[in-house]
This record gives sequence, C-alpha cells and structure tokens, in this order.
Amino acid sequence: MKIATILGTRPEIIKMAPIIDEISKRGIDQIILHTGQHYDEEMSDNFFRDLEIPAPDYNIHVGSGTHGRQTGLMMQGIEEILLDEKPDIVLVQGDTNAVLAGAIVASKLHIAIGHVEAGLRSFDMTMPEEVNRRVADVCSAMYFVPTEESAINLLAEGFSRKNLIITGNTVVDACFRHLEIAKKKGFEEESLAELDIDNMDNILTLTMHRAENVDDKQRVTNIIGALKELSDMNIIFPIHPRTKNTLQNFGLFDELNDLEHVHIIKPLGYLDFLQLTSASTLILTDSGGLQEEAITLDVPALTLRYNTERPETVTAGGNILVGSDKNAILENAFKILNDNEFADKMRNAPNPYGMGDSAKLTVDAIEDYYAKGLLDISAPEDIMGSFTRKMAMVTEDITVNEFEDSKNALIHLVFDGDKMRFPNDDLNIKGMCVSYDERE
Repeated sequence: MKIATILGTRPEIIKMAPIIDEISKRGIDQIILHTGQHYDEEMSDNFFRDLEIPAPDYNIHVGSGTHGRQTGLMMQGIEEILLDEKPDIVLVQGDTNAVLAGAIVASKLHIAIGHVEAGLRSFDMTMPEEVNRRVADVCSAMYFVPTEESAINLLAEGFSRKNLIITGNTVVDACFRHLEIAKKKGFEEESLAELDIDNMDNILTLTMHRAENVDDKQRVTNIIGALKELSDMNIIFPIHPRTKNTLQNFGLFDELNDLEHVHIIKPLGYLDFLQLTSASTLILTDSGGLQEEAITLDVPALTLRYNTERPETVTAGGNILVGSDKNAILENAFKILNDNEFADKMRNAPNPYGMGDSAKLTVDAIEDYYAKGLLDISAPEDIMGSFTRKMAMVTEDITVNEFEDSKNALIHLVFDGDKMRFPNDDLNIKGMCVSYDERE
C-alpha cells in the first residue's frame, strides 16, 4: 500500500505530523507532497525536522496568488505527481486550497481520498475555507471525522455513515507530541526569552489575522478598546505582517504598541508559540485551529468571531464567541480572571476532540479499507437498484445494524427525542426516530 499526503500550510503540517509519524512507524510506503502555499522560512525542511517527520518528497512551490491561479497551479503539479506515483489513497487535511486541489485531482484520477478533519461546517459560504471543505467532502471516499457533531453534518448532507470514521482530532495528538518536543528545545525566540515568559503571571495570548476583523476599522478599534482595559494582563501579541500593516494604515498601531501591558512581537515559530499558549491564562483569537489547541491545553479561549466551525469547543464550555464586542470581551475576560469557579469550569471543559489517539485510529481504518479492497475506485458493474426514502419511529428493541439487515436499509439520521445521534452499528434505536433508505 502507498499513501500520499498533500500539505500546503503550517496548520496542515502540524496536524498531519502524527499521522505521517504513525505511517512511518508501521513501515507503510508513503510520499509527502508540499504545494508550497505557505512558502516562508518556517515551511522549509527545518520545520519538518523540528517536528521529527520526513521532509517532503515533492514541493510544487506555487507561492501566493489569487485563489483560482493558486489552485490551478496546484492541480497541475499534483496531477503530474499522482500519475507518476500511483498511490492507493491520497490524504488531505482541513480546508485549504491544497485540500481543494488535491481532492479534485485525485477524484478525477479515480484515486481514493481520505479527508482528515472532515465534516466541519461554519455555514458561511463567504469563507473560502467553507467552499474548500465542502468540495473535498463531495470527492472523498473516507471521512476522518473529529466529532459526532461533524459526522452528523455529513449525514444531514446525505453521506453514508459506512464511510465516516470518528477519530477525534489530530490536533490533540499534535499538541501532546509537539509540546514534548518543544520543551526539550526550550524557547528559541529572543523576544520570548527577553519577556521571561516562565515568570510571567496572567498571560493573554492574542492572535488576530482574519480580514473580517483587521480590515474593519470599527471592529479592530473595539478590540483595541478592550485590550486597553485589560491592564492586569500581560498581553503577548505575535503580530501577523498583514495585521501590522492594516493597523498602521488605520493609525492604530502606535496606540496599541504604546500600552505598557501589551507586548507586540514578531510571529513565532510553532514550537515557541505552543509553549506560549500552554503557559497562558487566557487566549483571545480569531483563529480556527487555536480554538482546538486551547481546549486541548486547558486554556480558556475567547474567540473574536461571530460564528465558528468548531462549535464543539463552545458547547463543551472551553470557548466563548465574543465577536468584536468590547463589552463581551471584557465581561468574559474579567470573569475568567476574577471568578475561579468559572475559570476552572472552562479549563476543565471536556475535550470533544478525543484523547490523542486520532492518528492510530486513522491509519487503522486505512489499513482495514485497503485489506478489504475498499480503496479501489472503479465503475459499477451492477445495474442500479431503486430505493425508497423513509422515516419511522422504531418501537422494537433493535440496534442500527440489526435494523439495516432486516430491512435492507441504510440509516442516515437518528433522533432520540432530544438530539441527533450518530448511528453506530451497536446503537439501540428503540423509541427513536430514524431516517433511512430502504432498498428494493
């Protein structure tokens, strides 16, 4: 078996590192393809070496550009490599243009696609990430789903439960794995050494890069207004170059930089940033991945957004959406600082993304599919049979698997009277409402 992994950005490399490591440990043939969507020094071979995973076998070096140009160049480069390498499955992760390009090309070549972190939905089609993840899901053969809620998103869109594997999120594996590597190295950035992070109290790590925040002067002014009043916090802000330029254009950068409790520093390497966030009292962010890392590291998060494709973090109690509302930011930040019971509840929120065994579960499933011949993509040989879509209240004592066998059916959705449930094989569905296809 040969597995091809397509990477394009730093978050993809970080989250796929545990899976790449697991594939290597099992001696499975693999190739790593880097599109070069992120192409700064941190994406060099040194970054892979820092994470203790193999460097890419291929780098397409597409660089930046419009979505169409970038995706087109990726597709051309990926196609040439896949035609030459002929992998049994292509793994893509998340929702980047590399995911979009890899999924389309592999599906056209009839190569099975495994989508890691499938099923996330913000339901905001203005986000390019939402388009990318939806297209990738349409193309995929295996769905490595982080949570039951994400699985239900896919079921509601008509995907078969047979192809959904709830693995948890590799962000948990990555945080645990990479924090150990980081601690061995210590802080490498001079800015962090000068700040003496280890001896700081009440650290607030701030990240802000999304256009809906930094390109909107009123929103970013509201956020800075909240930061001014959080004077008891040591606010550490590794600033994105684009964010810095925008703040300067708005005439707000000097105002923020002059605050004694705000420490604006250059962007950090991943391992240093992981140590910083793990030492924080509070995280204020508009990042998607950092919402996952925060709940994994037991650090309360306030998210500067009005929606999230990680609603599980909010439901679990480790994350609160505050938008750019100054009052909401301050109210919740002060509550975390001054109400120990509230803060402990956020810190101890159950992690919806699993226990750190996602990479193992993912590779287990791939090996099982390969052994059963389920990675082979070929035209159907049987004439399509008809089916009827039905909904029924189940009154008998029966499991999902037994129900499907008895009716030659496939269950899509299960409602237990309170919430939607994922239809695991052994779920007893007595007293529940089920939506299913019954085959003729």
